[in-house]
Amino acid sequence: SDLRQMLATKSVENVQFLPFLTTDANNLSWLGYGCLKGDGTVITVNAIGAALQTLYILVYLYYSPAKRPVLLQVLLLLAVVVAGYGYFTVLVDGGTRLTQLGLFCSIFTISMYLSPLADLAKVIRSKSTRCLSFPLTVTTLVASSSWTLYGLQLHDLYITVPNVPGIVTSLVRFWLFQRYRPEQDKPYSPLPA
Repeated sequence: SDLRQMLATKSVENVQFLPFLTTDANNLSWLGYGCLKGDGTVITVNAIGAALQTLYILVYLYYSPAKRPVLLQVLLLLAVVVAGYGYFTVLVDGGTRLTQLGLFCSIFTISMYLSPLADLAKVIRSKSTRCLSFPLTVTTLVASSSWTLYGLQLHDLYITVPNVPGIVTSLVRFWLFQRYRPEQDKPYSPLPA
């Protein structure tokens, strides 16, 4: 929906850049894990995800009036990716490489799933779900559930464990949508004088 909004308005107003960047970094990390493990599913899904996130970043950059800060953040991401690649290929021996990369990817994914907790506190304080995206909540639940089941099937804790917080936070958001229904968010109209 953010991409659609940017294309429709030809503006990046009200669209946050950091989620594009962190999701791209997450996809690239898992792509590396998939390549190292030789898992075609992880490779395919994260290659497509990284390509789409890169497209979103390019569209954001195109419509952004302040290109320099966006470019600096992209260059920082590239530097981190190159440094991570160097670390995992040069400094980490082959026997522990998959384990260390899996642990890194897991921690990164957990932090991404837990990052919206501040929004949940805001929803409870304001008794409004305006700042939450229902389609994103559904997508997060489906994706994290699918990855959890896939990880269980492979007996891969690095895939299973980091996706459980995605399920939990999605269920909490569904509860909030039910508790603070959108119709409760109707603006108040002034009383006639």
